[in-house]
Amino acid sequence: MEDQTQAPATHPALAGPAFGTMAASLPPHVWFGVSAVFHYLGPAFAVLLFPHIGVLGMAWLRIATAALVFAPLTRPWSVFARADRSAWLLLLAFGACLAVMNCSFYLALDRLPISLVAAIEFVGTIGVALVGLRSPRNLAALAVAVTGTLLLIDVKWSDDPVGLFWAFLNGALFVCYIVLGHRIAASGAGGGIAALGAAMAIAFFMVLPIGLTDALPAFSSPPLLLAAIGVGVCSSVIPYICDQHAMSRLPRASFALMLSLLPVTATLIGVVVLRQIPSLTDCLGITLVVAGVAVHRPAPK
Repeated sequence: MEDQTQAPATHPALAGPAFGTMAASLPPHVWFGVSAVFHYLGPAFAVLLFPHIGVLGMAWLRIATAALVFAPLTRPWSVFARADRSAWLLLLAFGACLAVMNCSFYLALDRLPISLVAAIEFVGTIGVALVGLRSPRNLAALAVAVTGTLLLIDVKWSDDPVGLFWAFLNGALFVCYIVLGHRIAASGAGGGIAALGAAMAIAFFMVLPIGLTDALPAFSSPPLLLAAIGVGVCSSVIPYICDQHAMSRLPRASFALMLSLLPVTATLIGVVVLRQIPSLTDCLGITLVVAGVAVHRPAPK
């Protein structure tokens, strides 16, 4: 059963009538689409910064940026003040998940191709989707989407056990992110984002001892610092807010199935930004993924 605990109201900029009306008027699929685009824009820029800042330094700057952006908008201190024991446990779990997931994701990207990391990440979401997609139509939709995803990511194994460890840890935590994120979102879009801001503050304090030293070079180079801040906004602010708006209105299994669209957005970003033209196999994969998501019928929440 989803957690129905109501979170405190967010800052008016996020929870006011105008924003609330706009958020409710947009279909959840639109919020997911925006999240899917920024899900790959952020890591693409982060990898370019690894040689200058370091992997854990980049992870620290990503989380620190998100925590600082969320703080005045969501007032996490008010969330902590009003939280009961169960809410505290949920926030601590979500914050720990965000902290370790971001670090393990970057550590995996530093050693493995992004296609392999994405493949391992998607394996866990298949299990989440299977739990809730019980009709023959939805199971067929999942099978079609998975087939398209495998064609797109062109899975290749690796002989790097350390990289595989981080990739599998990231994949497991991504499943936790979906499950905990839906519990956070159960309080409503505004309350969910308030809790997200509080969890991000927890994540910041968790990574503070392990990433600050590696992040120090960015503070002596304004262009490097601005680039890292941009990665944080693209990776942890925009997509996480959009995820909360999508999760609050989509069943967990439906959200997990839609994650199969992430390789599609990665391919499209490659065409636009990197001029990487997809092959015929890639185009077939895109078609199958879109078909699978289109055929799927969300179950009642």
